Amino acid sequence: MARKERSPVFTKLKIAPQQTDLYLLALTHSSYANERGLGMGAHNERLEFLGDAVLELAVSEALYALFPGLPEGKLTRYRAGLVCEESLSRLASELDLGVHLRLGKGEASSGGRQRPALLADALEALLGAVYLDLGFEAVREVVRRLFAPLFAELAQGCLHRDYKTLMQEYTQAKLATTPEYRIVSEQGPDHSKVFVAQFVINDQALGQGSGRTKKEAEQEAAKEAYESLVKDK
Repeated sequence: MARKERSPVFTKLKIAPQQTDLYLLALTHSSYANERGLGMGAHNERLEFLGDAVLELAVSEALYALFPGLPEGKLTRYRAGLVCEESLSRLASELDLGVHLRLGKGEASSGGRQRPALLADALEALLGAVYLDLGFEAVREVVRRLFAPLFAELAQGCLHRDYKTLMQEYTQAKLATTPEYRIVSEQGPDHSKVFVAQFVINDQALGQGSGRTKKEAEQEAAKEAYESLVKDK
């Protein structure tokens, strides 16, 4: 993170940072600072606090513009779905933030780089750094680009849809059976594994998906099966 032009995080966010130390701080977990006796100001929790607030404002503004006919209550529910741990950790994984996190040895060895809570917190801290470095307009643009797939899913009514549950209910009702999930591939180093899962009925693979966790891969496999067997039928 020391050389901004070489950081893939900056490239993916499409920003040109001025204060690179802020971004390094955003990716520094308390376990790293504590292990080295660096003190409270040397980890990302304060930036996370700030990032949480600016993210909520940016998302609220985007929802207000995207859904002009929605009442306050539904806008609030939509916002909650966008800024929850599941959404933020998903986006953080797409940015490969786990690779760049500075963690204590114990946290790193126990799977901290894939832990959803840590990834979500790091993304909030990163947005806090963007705000301090480049201002709210930059945060607005980052959120608009980064959250675009989630906004689209929200408009289609499929954000956080539980495809595994949908397909279990469908197969039990229509086929009198229960689906099986098989992990058919596991690739990459421990800090950045990619799993491939298949959705299987009666030994026939009807869907396949990949993800950073087995659960995510199974959801993607169920989603593919849903779109093939159920959607629009």
